[in-house]
Amino acid sequence: MIGDLFSWFGDPANWSWSEGVPFRVAQHLGYVGLALVVAMAIAVPLGLFVGHTGRGGVALVSASNVIRALPTLGLVTFLFLLLTEDYLAAMIGLVVLAIPPILAGTYAGLQATDHGVVDAAEGVGMTGWQRLWQVEVPISLPLILGGIRNAVLQLVATAAVASFIGLGGLGRFLLDGLAILDYAEVMAGAILTALLAIVLDVVFATLQRAVVPKGVRLAAEAASGKRVSAPGGAE
Repeated sequence: MIGDLFSWFGDPANWSWSEGVPFRVAQHLGYVGLALVVAMAIAVPLGLFVGHTGRGGVALVSASNVIRALPTLGLVTFLFLLLTEDYLAAMIGLVVLAIPPILAGTYAGLQATDHGVVDAAEGVGMTGWQRLWQVEVPISLPLILGGIRNAVLQLVATAAVASFIGLGGLGRFLLDGLAILDYAEVMAGAILTALLAIVLDVVFATLQRAVVPKGVRLAAEAASGKRVSAPGGAE
């Protein structure tokens, strides 16, 4: 099996642009990127609103976690049968999958903001809008970006379901390999998906470190260290 796997990766036909590895990776990234942008456009503003105002936050996050439990393949298949449009069905399914971690991260980030800092900002005359964008959002960035990073990993892993309704991406290697019992192709598809997830995780971890203010990052690391070092594991 290992020899067959090396032979598959060594076959130039599998690296041609026409339906080869580069083409499938580009398709996969396209699905992930579009679903992530749409999910962020929905979840980040909603999370900021409920986190800042405190209105309906717990109920909304709980509802999103219930949606998160839906099987992506079943949801995509249902949407495909309902809409008879493969691309739209896949995108809706992936967006639904990506919204809960982004929404939860954004809401948790604002809720975790030190109330003393917010009160101090209010005391110096900042408006609610100024407090949100100049105080709460910068402090919440680690958790907000953590939610986005989590969503990316889930999208990479589950974007393969797009192939089951006729689309491309790395899922094609899994589906096509199973169809002809070519397990080397199946393994190659799984390995490529895992590698793509690792690469994107490193990219977003680097981005998270770059955009989070140094003071906020150091404070978060110090708080984490205190929780770890607390006697008996208590926070």
